[in-house]
Amino acid sequence: MRFSSLGKSLMVRALLAGSVLLATPALAKPQREWIDPLTHHRVLRISDMPGTSSLYFTQSAFTPQGDKMVMKTPQGIAVVTLKDWSVKLLVPGPQLNLLFTGHKSRNVYYASRARDDAGQTFQVYAADVDTGKVKKVADVAGGSIGSINADETMLLGQYTLPPANVNPDGTLKHPAQKGGNETPGGYTYAENRPDGTPYTYADAKTRALHRRLIANIPMEIFTHNLVTGERKVIVASSDWLNHVQFSPTDPGLIMYCHEGPWHEVDRIWTIRTDGTGKKLVHTRTMNNEIAGHEFFSPDGHTIWYDLQTPRGEVFWLAGYDINSGKRTWYKVDRNQWSVHYNQSNDLKLFTGDGGDSEMVAHAPDGKYLYLFTPKPIPDDAEIPTADAEKLIVPGTFAQEKLVDMRKHNYKTEPNMTFTPDGKWIIFRGHFENDPDEHGTHVYAVEVAKAQ
Repeated sequence: MRFSSLGKSLMVRALLAGSVLLATPALAKPQREWIDPLTHHRVLRISDMPGTSSLYFTQSAFTPQGDKMVMKTPQGIAVVTLKDWSVKLLVPGPQLNLLFTGHKSRNVYYASRARDDAGQTFQVYAADVDTGKVKKVADVAGGSIGSINADETMLLGQYTLPPANVNPDGTLKHPAQKGGNETPGGYTYAENRPDGTPYTYADAKTRALHRRLIANIPMEIFTHNLVTGERKVIVASSDWLNHVQFSPTDPGLIMYCHEGPWHEVDRIWTIRTDGTGKKLVHTRTMNNEIAGHEFFSPDGHTIWYDLQTPRGEVFWLAGYDINSGKRTWYKVDRNQWSVHYNQSNDLKLFTGDGGDSEMVAHAPDGKYLYLFTPKPIPDDAEIPTADAEKLIVPGTFAQEKLVDMRKHNYKTEPNMTFTPDGKWIIFRGHFENDPDEHGTHVYAVEVAKAQ
């Protein structure tokens, strides 16, 4: 058999690296492709190794140019070329913690260990997605890293202070803290009632979160300056601090949450990197009202979040304009309520990943990936409200089912994101064969219906 010079080069690279998952043009295609018979949208399975995972829905997975995406495989960190869905292993190491891509550079950032709130120092590295060249960018003195700012000069993390959470042998006193949103199945929730019957997964999770909340364990949110190496505490509290995010466009704006059962906390907060401007984004006004799973719009101007008034009864995707304070609420039906939502880069569309009947909406038929198109509610008889600028802007969603997820186990949350061009939605799932989270694959669904 004869090989071209390109073919020989690819073979040599594969043999030397031992890491090229899809190396040749003949294999530069999805592992599986089909038209969903219920939704009539094209679905691709990008990964070929069970246990592959996309990033959490708030974490950037794409290069600034929108041509490549990163994901975590059992072998390490892989790069996907979006034009042909080809995959290659970039950084080998199953123990590595994939963090996010940069907003300016073509770097993917990762940590030397999985998320863990124990106090050991760990390293953060940057790898060029094109060349694979790796450089260490930080030694982080404990905690975990959740975000990087818009100009890639600061990391943002959270830290549970020892010795409150650490036994003398280094193990955590509060195992409920272990696991992370970036790892499907990272948390295990199971608890029995006094009579021996099990709580549902959702109720067991709420009870575990409540116990963690009332433990009042000291925590910090900190920045790590990648230029000077300075570590600076931005927020310190015995409340449970979590879900740390930098604005995708404002290098000095941080969003974080007070974690716990959402009806027990004032959850969503913003603060500047210099410690000024601390602000509560949403104030509860109703018993059992909840707000959470907050995320920035791609342009950084709006904070969106799941709002329920009250919990499990009336559902909204709520938006808060950071500059003007204006609020927009889109009504969501019970079956279309989603664990997470996300917004396209052109700000015209939203997507949601649905939910099963045990979750907060108790949706009887909600296990689908959705596309949402905002629909404003017009003024009655075309008469504008005199003080409309002071009021919440209401709307609804036109919804379309994208993927039938009825075989998917929602203990692994799909965590969907639009590709930068808005033509595809990336998500994770295990609905093909294996109901266990270890069978997770990464998929893409085309926003346009198949012809």
